[in-house]
Amino acid sequence: MPSITVRNVPDEVHRALRVRAATHGRSTEAEIRDILEQAVKPEGRPKLGTLLAEIGRELGLTDEDFVVFDEVRDKTPAEPPRFE
Repeated sequence: MPSITVRNVPDEVHRALRVRAATHGRSTEAEIRDILEQAVKPEGRPKLGTLLAEIGRELGLTDEDFVVFDEVRDKTPAEPPRFE
């Protein structure tokens, strides 16, 4: 798993991180991991599957429509790109 080193963290920030971690009952390192995860993957972010399902509902697509889509789609394997 990758590692990150953060240098020059001000004392007051480090102290606040330690207090916050203790409040949540975990190590400072675990607290920082949680903060980073929440920053890049927030709870309310739109998810692709949810968005696609919503589009399908708005269009009124049914399970039967998807059966038809599956029957008519081209199932031949795609050719890999050539960079010649």
